[in-house]
Amino acid sequence: MNKVEKKLDVVCLGAAIVDIPLQPVSRDIFDIESYPVDRIAMTVGGDAMNEATIISRLGFKTGIISCIGDDAAGHFILGSCAKDHIDTEGICIDEKIDTSMNVGLVTGDGERTFVTNRNGSLWKTCIDHVDFNKMKQARILSLASIFNNPLLDGNALVKIFKEAKKEGMIISADMIKPRLGETLDDIKEALSYVDYFFPNFDEASLMTGKDKVEDVAQVLFDCGVKNVIVKIGKRGCYIQNKEGTMIVPAAKGITAIDTIGAGDNFASGFISAVLQGKDIRECGIYANCTAAVSVQHVGATTGVKNKEMVEEMLAKYHSDYGL
Repeated sequence: MNKVEKKLDVVCLGAAIVDIPLQPVSRDIFDIESYPVDRIAMTVGGDAMNEATIISRLGFKTGIISCIGDDAAGHFILGSCAKDHIDTEGICIDEKIDTSMNVGLVTGDGERTFVTNRNGSLWKTCIDHVDFNKMKQARILSLASIFNNPLLDGNALVKIFKEAKKEGMIISADMIKPRLGETLDDIKEALSYVDYFFPNFDEASLMTGKDKVEDVAQVLFDCGVKNVIVKIGKRGCYIQNKEGTMIVPAAKGITAIDTIGAGDNFASGFISAVLQGKDIRECGIYANCTAAVSVQHVGATTGVKNKEMVEEMLAKYHSDYGL
């Protein structure tokens, strides 16, 4: 069987949505007839959109597989992809659904809640929207977040991952907390195909029922994940593979302004480092540095504007740790 030509470095599968953040708001917002905020603007969001944007800015040929509606929000997403040179041939435009939009309400002290559309594209995306031929054109398949698109359940992911592996693709994945009460058993078979898995500790702890990072990582490794990379916040990341375990510390001296999208930036940095041929520790360092740039700016994709910003953070990291 002939392999599909690899035109892309990475294809990101998952959500492409529009965010409308409102900040700052107070809890008495409904008691005021006309409520002023600092700024109201549309921004692109969604795990796959965030990853594709950052990986492209880091210098790699990137595509996205997602589903949007034929509406203003969907065309806004396509325009953002064009600006960041993201291949959109894998985006399915479904006229029967609305592009998902999230309205984010953020208080002055950083508490957040989101108003979401349960009938939007994020909730309606299913395996029928996945362009397998486009997917196979990439060296790496990044499933931006397990559970984020509920109809891409464990069975769907197994079908997708099997096709990717037939083409010799590397598979990476992140996750969010289950939306519909899914359990580890629901995704265990799918995880056995994953080469790099990037859960954060809180989500993975909830999923595995373990409260120590080494136990969390062991459970996921036992599911067949080749490299388990648990994000542990200000501590950095914990990595387990067949060679053993390690903690890769976070960048020093970082004051976080906004951690939204930090996980997507971490995954983007890690994937970019894999494409550069770095070893697992250097991949963790590169991911930590990418996230460190991100959290110093408001918004998931406003921090990392180019590869040079991450390289500067990487140089500082090596200097700070004497590497």
